[in-house]
Amino acid sequence: MSTGKINVQTENIFPIIKKFLYSDNEIFLRELVSNATDATQKLKALASIGEAKMELGDVKIEVEIDKAAKTITIKDKGIGMTKEEIEKYIAQIAFSGAEEFVNKYKDKVDKNVVIGHFGLGFYSAFMVAKKVEIFSLSYKEGSKAVRWECDGSPEYQIEEISNKTTRGTNIVLHIADDCEEYLENSKIEGLLKKYCKFLPVEIKFGTKKDWESTGEKDDKGEDKRKEVEKDNIINNPNPAWTKKPIDLKEEDYKAFYHELYPMQFEEPLFHIHLNVDYPFNLTGILYFPKLSNKLEMPKDRIQLYSNQVFVTDNVENIVPDFLTLLRGVIDSPDIPLNVSRSYLQADGNVKKISGHITKKVADKLEEIFKKDRAEFEKKWDDIKIFVQYGVISDEKFYDKAIKFSLVKTTDGAYHTFEEFETKVKPIQTDKDKKLIYLYATNIAEQHAYIDAAKSRGYEVLLMDTMLDPHYINHLESKLKDISFVRVDADTVDKLIKKDENTVSKLSEDQQKQIQPIIEETVSKDQFHVVFENLSETDAPMLITRPEFMRRMKDMNQLGGGGSMAFMGNMPDMYNLVVNSNHPLISRILNESDDSKKKNLAKQATDLALLSQGLLKGEGLTKFIKRSVELI
Repeated sequence: MSTGKINVQTENIFPIIKKFLYSDNEIFLRELVSNATDATQKLKALASIGEAKMELGDVKIEVEIDKAAKTITIKDKGIGMTKEEIEKYIAQIAFSGAEEFVNKYKDKVDKNVVIGHFGLGFYSAFMVAKKVEIFSLSYKEGSKAVRWECDGSPEYQIEEISNKTTRGTNIVLHIADDCEEYLENSKIEGLLKKYCKFLPVEIKFGTKKDWESTGEKDDKGEDKRKEVEKDNIINNPNPAWTKKPIDLKEEDYKAFYHELYPMQFEEPLFHIHLNVDYPFNLTGILYFPKLSNKLEMPKDRIQLYSNQVFVTDNVENIVPDFLTLLRGVIDSPDIPLNVSRSYLQADGNVKKISGHITKKVADKLEEIFKKDRAEFEKKWDDIKIFVQYGVISDEKFYDKAIKFSLVKTTDGAYHTFEEFETKVKPIQTDKDKKLIYLYATNIAEQHAYIDAAKSRGYEVLLMDTMLDPHYINHLESKLKDISFVRVDADTVDKLIKKDENTVSKLSEDQQKQIQPIIEETVSKDQFHVVFENLSETDAPMLITRPEFMRRMKDMNQLGGGGSMAFMGNMPDMYNLVVNSNHPLISRILNESDDSKKKNLAKQATDLALLSQGLLKGEGLTKFIKRSVELI
């Protein structure tokens, strides 16, 4: 037996490893199983070119727990290592100035930074182990097996042994007293499924019971089955994203979706298969789930992999925000595996990949739109909030998405912006040559206003998502000479201002005479009484809400600062519009009985409030009682 000293520039390397990375010590298993995978893949590659002249046989990796001995063992049947290779690759850590680096960047690097980035993957074992042993036999002919041992100090022991006769490497971790949670089967299986679920070599973790046919029939002619014990393989070495799109059917994509998200019972709307080899390597599958009108952070996120090794499912600030509404897998060897999220966010390759994914998503949506417009329209309500989010937040996505983004009318018809402009321009252009897009947010609540607009020949859009206030503002800044006006923002004749003016049946003096009576029926702090020269067939009174103030409040609900927050926190303000040409208004003016005059004014006001859902509680009770008396 010989001894040696691990070649590092600081005596304190192991305390640094454990202390600095302790909050994320579970990654030790990923690092060690990844190393075992690399060793196996290297042997396969050497065998394929004839340099490893042997039968590969069973090359699965095994992870074993021995609770009595308090050990975890990771076994592979890969290339193995000679004594010289262990001393070269294990005993000399390529980590110059480790302590200095940690101290310098401790405030800039996430606490969950992974040490493999610094060439220390194997040494993550000491985050949970008080002693580590390596038993290895190289594939090279004439090699002798070797045992290496280290107790977490810079000192190690290495010796040749005779009791390992199979090719490959066994890493034995003697678990520290404060890490005994890792001796639980459920804990290790959970980590294997989290980090190693799609590694390209089978990983065995114990056995499981299963049933298989005996080949015989019972009295009823049914297959006889027997219980058998099988290897518990925890990973899928050939996930769908590693295959060519031409080799996959629609059911394969759906099956993989449910493999990724077993608790999701709804089918995805459609998928995008990423397969790029220039200017960077990128594969993956992204799925469009059905999205509600609420902008909620998804529970099942996009998973980020590097060569089938799990990196993170927290992809915010790594891919554009709007893409986080999708599900699926992104895999690229150009994404650094063992780094912090802050490093990923600043990495040049990650930024290029992010931009490419945005382009591919936009291209896929445009392709579906052009190929099958009817099918695209069926799915529009389910993907609308995703497209809106992308249009608002990403300039490059906007440039593409504006061609296939749809608007939906209250009658259920879908149009692109270009189609809708062509349709409504002749009638919905105001006196200043600006095109007015009328919209509603709730068909039931705003039905009277929608009906009035449609009676003028106007088209009304349905804009009912929580993103719509921001979406509308963004479109107004992008599209030329257009303005969005909610259908209840003003009287129908003023929604789209024309040159024509309707003559009033009431003089200014008569309006001043009746105004105080009407003002007594509502709160002066919340309502402003105005007279309009409407048609006799329009309602006697209407409630309108100024577009600007209402939109600021709507936008403030989703988040905003400055003047938006200030205005958003102001009390609701409404206009009580009195139709000076309606017969009921003249009747109120000419009523000689003051009590009847006030009752008629209050009844007309309450009808207007009721139409907007603003009449509640005691006011509604009194309205019903008054209505019965009037009848």
